[in-house]
Amino acid sequence: MALFIVLSGFSGLKTFSLNFLNTSDPDIKISSVKGKTLLFTDEIQSKIAAETGIAHYTSIIEERVFLEFKGKTHLAYVKGVENNFVKINSIHDKLVDGEWLNFESKNTAVIGNGVSNKLSLGINDFLEPLRIYVPKPGSGYVESVKNDISSVVVQPIGIFRISEELDHKFVFVPLELAQELINYAPNQISAIEIKVGNLDNRDDIISNLQKSLGKDYTIKTREQLNAVFYKMLNSEHLMAYGFSTLVLILFLINLTGTLIIIIYDKKENIKTLSSLGLDIKKIRKIFLLQGFLLTVLGLIVGLTLAIILVFLQKKFELFMITQSLAYPVEFLWSNVLVVFSTILVLGYIASRIASSKINEKIIE
Repeated sequence: MALFIVLSGFSGLKTFSLNFLNTSDPDIKISSVKGKTLLFTDEIQSKIAAETGIAHYTSIIEERVFLEFKGKTHLAYVKGVENNFVKINSIHDKLVDGEWLNFESKNTAVIGNGVSNKLSLGINDFLEPLRIYVPKPGSGYVESVKNDISSVVVQPIGIFRISEELDHKFVFVPLELAQELINYAPNQISAIEIKVGNLDNRDDIISNLQKSLGKDYTIKTREQLNAVFYKMLNSEHLMAYGFSTLVLILFLINLTGTLIIIIYDKKENIKTLSSLGLDIKKIRKIFLLQGFLLTVLGLIVGLTLAIILVFLQKKFELFMITQSLAYPVEFLWSNVLVVFSTILVLGYIASRIASSKINEKIIE
């Protein structure tokens, strides 16, 4: 029961964490191998549009910037997006205040909740705009604010909340404004983000795009963009399984001890069985079967209770992390299989060790 609950809990945390990435990162991202930018030419656009597995694609610009509002400052990233950005990512669904970008007015912005708190900045503050600064390309050391720094003023109209890192990281603005801020050409962008129609076909789509676009472009999946994060989640899941299994081994040592006590308690019965003609191997099989049946019974009862508890948690949110956030759990058949195999193997080993204590001295 404990092993399955722990595995379901970490599966829930993994799914909960990956939802943030599904919100903020695309299925596929195309960037340039050399340099920070690429030119989104008609040729590239036609090659992407020719791939039937692609549902939507959009151009984006990302650049590290300096934010200033009423004397307070913060380092963040500006992300310039097009009107169809909402078809690739669902950050607009995570707004906690205001609305998404107004592309008819290019000097609007959507900021993270962390940026809002850091700068004490709300939305629709028409008396004081948010100022965004970035060094001009090729300026080297900044000697003159006027000559070496590019800046724009924006009006925040929305605040999103996803995770602490992302909330402090991004300020979304229309793509044209980002190009103006960083002095990019009209077709100069940082990357192309893509949403595929079916994730099962993603590898084939990437292979086709890589062949058509050539080696000058890097194509990465969401998992590759967050490789360290995925490794961390998998490592945590493995460690949780390891610690739970270690605790389980300690409990099964008790099973071994219990069977050994039963063996010595039934010493006279064992002698009787021996006198009736049963050899030591067959007597050992009796106690091996008894220990294994105890393991199976504990497995069925514990796993049934654990599955019921997991579904109750998903349905009624019995255990809470905060007042508004229930502890996430996920029912996976793979966890059921892992628990079954682990318990049966360890139970068999414990029963085998206990039954091996039956020897000639006990029979004599």
